Amino acid sequence: MTAEPADRLQLLRTASLTSVVREELERMILDGRAAAGSRLNEQALAARLGVSRGPVREAIRGLEHQGLVITVVNQGSYVRKLSAEEALELYDLRALLTGEVCATLATTRPAAAEARLAALVAAMEAAAAQDDAPGYYALNIEFHAALFEHGAGARAQRIHADLGKELTLFRRRALVQPEKMRESNAEHAAILAALRAGDAAAARLAGEAHIRGGKRRFGATSAPPG
Repeated sequence: MTAEPADRLQLLRTASLTSVVREELERMILDGRAAAGSRLNEQALAARLGVSRGPVREAIRGLEHQGLVITVVNQGSYVRKLSAEEALELYDLRALLTGEVCATLATTRPAAAEARLAALVAAMEAAAAQDDAPGYYALNIEFHAALFEHGAGARAQRIHADLGKELTLFRRRALVQPEKMRESNAEHAAILAALRAGDAAAARLAGEAHIRGGKRRFGATSAPPG
């Protein structure tokens, strides 16, 4: 049976509202307003956002699929709290994806990508020189997003973005020290140099080495696994 126009309009409104709520909840998690391990109270969130509980419930389900939320039967939904072991595994997955994308970019060499990445490397250098950790962190995310926008398809971009969101709190902590920012950006520059040279093998190695460098920086700021 085909839905009536009014029913279709209501479905569209609900879907749109759920998307808006999901984006806001995601921002709350990623910027730390909803801390890892904290409970997501549907009623309180609905009141805070001025919506009914339905869109909040659907938004939470979407964030669960994304890996940002975990639901415990008869207890509720919570912001996911990653263990050190889980974070290290995510770094390994990102290293493989990033290496492949860098190799692709070195082969295709889109001019727009090289110009954009070069500008971001320069901006990160300036942020590191000013000890601007929040500014550097935002530019770092943009640099990695640019790699995938120019060198990967939509599905790989989504996978990479979801992995990055799961690692957000850890990665921000690993980059707050000035020497860590400079080390990270030297790795960005190595990626850019390999892309400009059109050297796919070197680009793959540089991309993987950069993510593994991030893994090492993360390990230096967290308690030993166990």
